[in-house]
Amino acid sequence: MLKEQISDKEGIILLLMFIIGTTMIIGAGGNAKNDAWISAILATVFFIPMLLIYSRLLSIFPGKDLFDIFGIVFGKVTGKILSAIYIWYGFHLGGIVLRNFGEFVTVVALPETPMFVSLFCLGLVCIAAVYLGVEVISRTASVFAPLIIFFTALVFILGMTQLRLNYLQPILGNGLTPVLKGGFITFSFPMAETVLFLCIFSSLQTKKSPKKVYIWGTLIASSMIIITTIRNIAVLGNLTENFYFSSYAATSRIRIGTFIQGVEVTVSFIFIFSVFVKCAVCLLATCKGIAKVFNLKDYRSIVIQTGLLMIYFSYIVYHTIIEMTYWTMEIYPYYTFPMQVIIPTITWFVAEIKKSRNLLEMGK
Repeated sequence: MLKEQISDKEGIILLLMFIIGTTMIIGAGGNAKNDAWISAILATVFFIPMLLIYSRLLSIFPGKDLFDIFGIVFGKVTGKILSAIYIWYGFHLGGIVLRNFGEFVTVVALPETPMFVSLFCLGLVCIAAVYLGVEVISRTASVFAPLIIFFTALVFILGMTQLRLNYLQPILGNGLTPVLKGGFITFSFPMAETVLFLCIFSSLQTKKSPKKVYIWGTLIASSMIIITTIRNIAVLGNLTENFYFSSYAATSRIRIGTFIQGVEVTVSFIFIFSVFVKCAVCLLATCKGIAKVFNLKDYRSIVIQTGLLMIYFSYIVYHTIIEMTYWTMEIYPYYTFPMQVIIPTITWFVAEIKKSRNLLEMGK
């Protein structure tokens, strides 16, 4: 089977859609209240070292994904153990993202419809997309990305009459600790979740461009998150943390006369499509990992089974939306820290040592 390839532009858009994912609707900054926008900026700064590490790993091993890198750096046995950890991470994150979508549909649109219906519908679309491959996912994202950016800008402009910039004050009124914690939460969700692209970006056509793709994708996405966070605070004020889906709540208040209203529908469109991309990337990374660990010829042979399991897992992972919110804000950042920071950093460190030794041996 021919090797799948995506362009740098498609890679940037895929990364952009993945990062804004659920964050554009759930919000960023944790419980930093009116300082959540500062937390979003800090999260971007915190992520820069990891961005460089992720892209450096892809540069050291061009054409290799994370599972190949583990085998090369740590050997067959340890490599498969580490691969299993990331298989679980991709599967777990995909289930969480699906559940975010299910809760959103239940709360704002279809409260009488069983949640499993919405989970199953989006899950089937993700299964079909992953079965068709990363090229199809990235090209689909490239088609819709301009619309999403346009709608995001349009909603912000339409909502300018509702903005109350005094809601952003006082800056650091609750101290530095909530802001730092909010920055850590936003770092882990969604910034450092892009570690899964180490399983995807082996398909980049230009093997020397991972850093450029990571930088541009992250900067554009973080800019959109920061602007959206400021908009939400300036509209909702201290009520922001009272809403499970703050962006939807903020845009639902936009009214211009009697002819422009219902703008929150556009936010729903952005959320649904970006969740589709994020869930598809998680499922793709999971299936590629399983295929590598068990030496399967093609990851497509397990997409349907893995996707159906992910749908069921998303249905049982939480009991209520309150439990989902608590997990996201209080447990998830610490649970994911080893997968997002510790393991990639150790892998990069060992890879650099082995690379330098090989160069020294070549010099002799």
